[in-house]
Amino acid sequence: MTKRTCLSIILAAGEGTRMKSALPKVLHKIAGLPMVAHVAKAAESAGGEIALVIGHGADQLRAAAQSFAPNAETFVQEKRLGTAHAVLAAREAIAKGHDDILVMFGDTPLLEPDALLQARAELARGAAVVVVGFRTADPTGYGRLIEENGALVAIREEKDCTEAEKKIGFCNGGLMAIAGEHALALLDSVGNSNAKGEYYLTDIVEIARKRGLQVVATEASFENALGINNRAELAEAEAIWQRRRRRAMMLSGVTLIAPETVFFSHDTEIGAETIVEPNVFFGPGVKVATGAKIHAFCHIEGAEIGAGCDVGPFARLRPGADLREKAKVGNFCEVKKATIEPGAKVNHLTYIGDARVGAGANIGAGTVTCNYDGYSKFFTDIGAGAFIGSNSSLVAPISIGARAYVASGSVITESVPDDALAFGRARQKTMPEKASELRERRAGAAKK
Repeated sequence: MTKRTCLSIILAAGEGTRMKSALPKVLHKIAGLPMVAHVAKAAESAGGEIALVIGHGADQLRAAAQSFAPNAETFVQEKRLGTAHAVLAAREAIAKGHDDILVMFGDTPLLEPDALLQARAELARGAAVVVVGFRTADPTGYGRLIEENGALVAIREEKDCTEAEKKIGFCNGGLMAIAGEHALALLDSVGNSNAKGEYYLTDIVEIARKRGLQVVATEASFENALGINNRAELAEAEAIWQRRRRRAMMLSGVTLIAPETVFFSHDTEIGAETIVEPNVFFGPGVKVATGAKIHAFCHIEGAEIGAGCDVGPFARLRPGADLREKAKVGNFCEVKKATIEPGAKVNHLTYIGDARVGAGANIGAGTVTCNYDGYSKFFTDIGAGAFIGSNSSLVAPISIGARAYVASGSVITESVPDDALAFGRARQKTMPEKASELRERRAGAAKK
């Protein structure tokens, strides 16, 4: 297979009006990644080059493609005249003479590389056209794959099926593979003599057979062919994707206490022996090393969590959070663009942003790094072994030295040297018996 060249053509020109969105349909996301990007990843895994056929929202699609398929060629389908017409929009790429041409749809985000590799294998064995199908107990509404003696005879739309053919449970999944040497000749032979006046890709099955070429069908799961047309189907596809990933995570050694309540992104990485409690959301860009513990109700995005770290419950790690080995970020804490070095503790009710917390430091409850003055962000550096008392505000830019001690309730506006003790609060004044006098005065005012 590695010696055969391949071109994957992804059809992504549909308007997706049923999504009720100004965003092109294929850019709606599953697990934080556009649908069409999931398809592109599957195509890349199957090998070869990618051609993206676009239409509605062409500029948006081109821009998005740079992030998930930077080497893909883009071709615009100016008019929507059917699937074969869409494939021929990439004529220039097809003409390069690849051994295998794969055609897939940008709104099938659950497509797996194995389905593509299986189709390519049939091309390598001599087939000119390969149609990927699926089996279902209820084939209503799907085109049937009609086979004779192991060969695919036709793809029959349900309205054209005989009663016997309607009972066939082997259905057209949309994905097709074409031998490169025959691709343009077959596609150029597709006509539009039908009710809609469109050029249908499925017509090449009968065209190829009439030319004595081998046409076969392969089988994949229904999920591989699941197309998304509206937001309800988008949610269904998300659920299937999450179910797949949860299983994969658990089989790799990650413990999920309540799997159905944990949500991953397309690029989430979690090491073995990590425990994830219920109701945890992993946004894009999260890496968790081995042996960490993520407690319930955490929201984590763009963060790295080191080995043996303890996070949550109810913690939020924002982009740039970097927790080193055995660090702890506890309940109702938020960390953004900050490094929490080995063994440091940010236990509860705290905001750490644009900062470094040194190894073994302890951050008391209610501590806030005041990193923003309304115009710019500033950095707070807290040294190793420092102790920050509860309810302290550290006004950046500022540094707290190694082993320094900040008294509870302080507002610290100047840097603190190593091993120093800092107070930043007014001296307490106690006035005996003034409390009852104050209550009487306020009660009298309230009656008026």
